[in-house]
Amino acid sequence: MVAGGIAIASSVQLATTLEGRYVQFSYYDTVVRGTDREDGLLIVQFLKGMVGEIFSFLNYYKEIPVSYDARLVSMENDMAEFEVHEYQAKVITFEKKVLIRSHSKSPVPEDLVGDVFYVNVARKKVILSRFHYARIRSDLRRFVRVRLDGQRSDVDIYCDEEIIPAAIRDISLGGVALQLSAPSGPLEEGKEVNLILKLKAPDDQLLSEIGVAATVVKIVSAEPSTYCILEFHAERHSQQSLAYYINQRQVEIIRELKELAA
Repeated sequence: MVAGGIAIASSVQLATTLEGRYVQFSYYDTVVRGTDREDGLLIVQFLKGMVGEIFSFLNYYKEIPVSYDARLVSMENDMAEFEVHEYQAKVITFEKKVLIRSHSKSPVPEDLVGDVFYVNVARKKVILSRFHYARIRSDLRRFVRVRLDGQRSDVDIYCDEEIIPAAIRDISLGGVALQLSAPSGPLEEGKEVNLILKLKAPDDQLLSEIGVAATVVKIVSAEPSTYCILEFHAERHSQQSLAYYINQRQVEIIRELKELAA
């Protein structure tokens, strides 16, 4: 964890919902203990007895986890008002949901997810509603993952006799999420391929080309694009080059978040 609550981690899974032209990545699994309504009532009842207590919030900004403490200020009906960190408030305006790690006083082990009803960055206030149980799986990530800007990050996929161009959505030392501009063709889950990653670091005008072998893990078709998740089999040299690039991009994202939250 760095920058006082901006955490570093990686590895997400594809969901089939869309956000604009991008596939929405999910960081948790929904858990239903009774029914949705029963779970919501139990969570609200629990929160009413927790006014004044501190909870741990989790959101993501360009795949960088942002996690700070938040104090429950009040409960009115099913609306919970929290006092939050300024960075958390800013990210919440983008995500419209908040992950809440399981509290030590909770009668159940599950984490929580709440929908954002209201957020005020200047006052560092957020009101959440429509709670349900969840299991945060993104805490299990093994690598730093960063989202890239499309204009400076693309890749050639060498598969059988074809070269398939793609744009990098996000990347870690363990793998990459790609956006294909055309149908996946010979690509299929389990396929072994070679990649040439073309990366431009924030402080460098030149493209770095990194070759790496990979396995196709998942393919999701979502008009007008197809998305592909690959796992790397990187050698030491390519790992060093990837680590340098990812570290620079990570610093850039954290700086951007701070400027947005100022």
